[in-house]
Amino acid sequence: MSDSRARKRMRLKGLIAKEFLQIWRDPSSLAIAFLLPVLLLFMFGYGVSLDAKRVPIGWVVENTTPEAASFTAAFQQSEYFQSFYFADMAAAEHALLNRKIMGIIRLRENFSSQLFKQNSPAIQVVVDGVDANTARLVSGYVQGTWNEWLSHLSRSRGTTLSRPVIAEQRIWYNSAVLSKDFLVPGLIAMIMTLTGALLTAMVMAREWERGTLEAMIATPVTMGEVLLGKLVPYYLLGMGGMLLSIAMAVFLFDVPLRGSFWVLLLTGTLFLLVALGMGLLISIIAKNQFVAGQAAIVVTYLPAFLLSGFIFNINSMPTAIQAFTYLVGARYFVAILQTVFLAGDVWPVILPNALALALMAAVLFALAAKKAPKRLE
Repeated sequence: MSDSRARKRMRLKGLIAKEFLQIWRDPSSLAIAFLLPVLLLFMFGYGVSLDAKRVPIGWVVENTTPEAASFTAAFQQSEYFQSFYFADMAAAEHALLNRKIMGIIRLRENFSSQLFKQNSPAIQVVVDGVDANTARLVSGYVQGTWNEWLSHLSRSRGTTLSRPVIAEQRIWYNSAVLSKDFLVPGLIAMIMTLTGALLTAMVMAREWERGTLEAMIATPVTMGEVLLGKLVPYYLLGMGGMLLSIAMAVFLFDVPLRGSFWVLLLTGTLFLLVALGMGLLISIIAKNQFVAGQAAIVVTYLPAFLLSGFIFNINSMPTAIQAFTYLVGARYFVAILQTVFLAGDVWPVILPNALALALMAAVLFALAAKKAPKRLE
């Protein structure tokens, strides 16, 4: 019995060593594991932002008064707006129509006299609604700047601003309201989905194409040992890519890590097993490297990008699509990442999602073992 176990361990070590040698001879796996995460983090971390900054705004000031000058100055000091001045509304509307500006703020001739009068509008705001998200952001920024300026003006005059309701905002977990703090943790899930699936999507297909799988089947090596021998090296590469991504998120992009690093590592292991299992299953079924690579992108990365909550809110999706998102492993890991990074170790969020990942990994590996060839045909 001990000799049999020793032989199994020796065969497994040989298969793992063979796979590491293949990785060394073909550096594309190293590029996928370490270079691809760096490129994606730079592209998304610096190139993608949901924050509306330097938004071009047109001004129409019908009467230049000290109050009007003070209000326009409040926008000039803001990083969110870039001001352009027009002589009248017709010129401003023409610029808005040609997408040169994203909104218009009009200060009417009686702006100063109407400031503190109830039910008397002092300004007019027109926003380009083609991009609804940007329109809502611009409208919110203008409203916030207007309220802050009014409060400052009333304090400088020694008066009390009469408003029926005063809203005091309290933003938790991402108090700076930076989209990168929301995007970068979710991006780690996208990176692990793509790298994990691509790393294993072509390993079995490569063996099929080169005819070496038949040679291995003819040996005493079991198919379980073959699969395990291929998973171990790519698991180590995937975890190395994950650690690199976490380090870049924390030290390069200054995303706070409020939860436990070990919780992140453990749940990352579960998600990586899901990605590796999906790639391995695709590789076994496809039997062609090109087809396997394309299928890995379509079946894993695109659903993860669109249906995981990484960018698009799942609750805003149609009911049928929301139900489908439960089949996307990245949905669970994105929730864990954003919670651990921004809120901390919130176990009612972490445990159910981690359990779902463990279940998905078990199902995928069971399917891969069932589909794996066990004899020559």
